[in-house]
Amino acid sequence: MSAVPDQPHRDFGEMLRRVLTFVPPAFWTLVALVIFWQAIVTLRNIPEYILPAPSQIADEIGSYWHRLLPNALVTLSEIALGYTLAVVIAVPLAVSIVYSLLIQRAIYPLIVLSQTVPKVAVAPLLLTWFGYGMTPKIVIVIMMSFFPIVINSVMGLRATTPEMLYLAKSMGANGWQIFWKFRLPKALPSIFAGLRLATVLSVIGAIIAEFIGADSGLGYLILIAGANFDIARQFAAIIIITVIGMAFFGLISKLERILIPWREQTELSGEG
Repeated sequence: MSAVPDQPHRDFGEMLRRVLTFVPPAFWTLVALVIFWQAIVTLRNIPEYILPAPSQIADEIGSYWHRLLPNALVTLSEIALGYTLAVVIAVPLAVSIVYSLLIQRAIYPLIVLSQTVPKVAVAPLLLTWFGYGMTPKIVIVIMMSFFPIVINSVMGLRATTPEMLYLAKSMGANGWQIFWKFRLPKALPSIFAGLRLATVLSVIGAIIAEFIGADSGLGYLILIAGANFDIARQFAAIIIITVIGMAFFGLISKLERILIPWREQTELSGEG
């Protein structure tokens, strides 16, 4: 008879345990930070022009959505086009560097050298050459995303051991088969590491480009809101930028799990 009243408590405990297991711990950390942020602003009565509360930022997103969404689409277009072009250029170039000693000596050092040039310093030149349209923004996104993709792709393609290559040749595989069956599968984890890093840099590149010169985009909204001391609107744009970056990163990670299923299985077996 006494076990019956305890059943709802056990059911609730089991449900809570499943929720905590399903939701990543980082989510609860973020929730705790938002609650702490809201409490500090409310208790200390901090003015909105210094630090708006999360509730004020949420209200700003809801009331200003008609302007945030079109500008978010502009920034997203710059990121998507620049990132795609960076991949199209960087991966074939990495293959060329690995397979050609001449290209490696002629181009690879210049790629490394190019990273010492601040992109903020180059941006005004791009505006002079290409105007204030989307082209200079895409070029800056390419410049920001290009380097990690090339470097990680080269490292991955070089990771194939001589013994594996010798085995492939002894089995009669030609150069094309060696690339598709041995080098590329071995290089995919490293390539995707570069692709994931490039997602973050592409978002940064788009915002930097819009800071330098633009008439639309989330970076442009941040500058205008800052000039008007509308800090809540700045935070609203920053949050949307963060969501875009996280979604982009998650998309590439999902693609990695689809194309490299054996890696996830290896990690799970290692954890077990």
